[in-house]
Amino acid sequence: MTPITPINWLRLMTLGLMFGAAFMFTRVALDGVGPRIVVASRLGLGALMLLVIAHLKGSGLPRLSGPNARAIWLSALGIGVFSNALPFFLLSWSQQFVASGFAGVCMAVVPLLILPLAHLLIPGEQMNLRRLVGFVIGTIGVIVLIGPAAFAATGAEFETTARLGCIGAALCYALGAIVTRLCPDVDMLSLAAAALCIGAALIMPAALILDGWPSDVPLPSLMALLYLGALPTGFAQLLLVQIIRSAGPVFMSLVNYQVPLWSMGFGIVFLGEQLPPNIYWALLLILSGLALSQLGALKRLFAGRASRRAGGGGAP
Repeated sequence: MTPITPINWLRLMTLGLMFGAAFMFTRVALDGVGPRIVVASRLGLGALMLLVIAHLKGSGLPRLSGPNARAIWLSALGIGVFSNALPFFLLSWSQQFVASGFAGVCMAVVPLLILPLAHLLIPGEQMNLRRLVGFVIGTIGVIVLIGPAAFAATGAEFETTARLGCIGAALCYALGAIVTRLCPDVDMLSLAAAALCIGAALIMPAALILDGWPSDVPLPSLMALLYLGALPTGFAQLLLVQIIRSAGPVFMSLVNYQVPLWSMGFGIVFLGEQLPPNIYWALLLILSGLALSQLGALKRLFAGRASRRAGGGGAP
């Protein structure tokens, strides 16, 4: 059974916070540059950040030869494509034509996509009725939170294609989580750095050739790009790998229930949006679904803490 520790819960909450804020910062960044430059900038900055940290810690990138080297680099390629370059571009491009609420609903689809994939491909992650019911309840909560307005047509050009792009991004994240879990044993910082380097190498040439080097970027867009590169890309990639490798892709997928909550919270605080009346019902559904789907993990977590305290090793 996959161990779920307090540090994994902390990583999960931090990841949800950073991803939730990323929607707001992406919207700000798009006011100054195109979607390809947004993706290239955040992947380039994130890759540089992790490369520096990896070399300072002495781990560097994974070896090019030796046991499992080929499988590790193929996994890094899969993570770079499905967890970074492709979904980042799909979401950045789609947010030009669809409401951010629709993108938030699509992110809640990720756990439901991971469930059958993990059931088929990951030992110990078999789907059961309790887990399925929990995910469905949580997804309903996200839909209630966003409200029916998220699905209202705006008449914008490419709207249908953009909606398909959001759904495609959710599928990419699900595939990326499975690839990360199936990767052979390797230093997690090295794997995260390699994945971002590959993602940046794939998107940067196309961005520079098609869009050119950006000039006169407004300061808010520049600051948004710096945030996107450092936190929800660089640091988040490291957290993502740590969570999936230690707790499994199904547990990691719970982050997608937090993203709409944080997105709406940032909108209320920083953009002056009004608190929707259905937020309390949505919160109840989301937290209930999360607790039900991870009931076994919660029991093991509290049982382990009680055991450590009984043995004199618990926290005060």
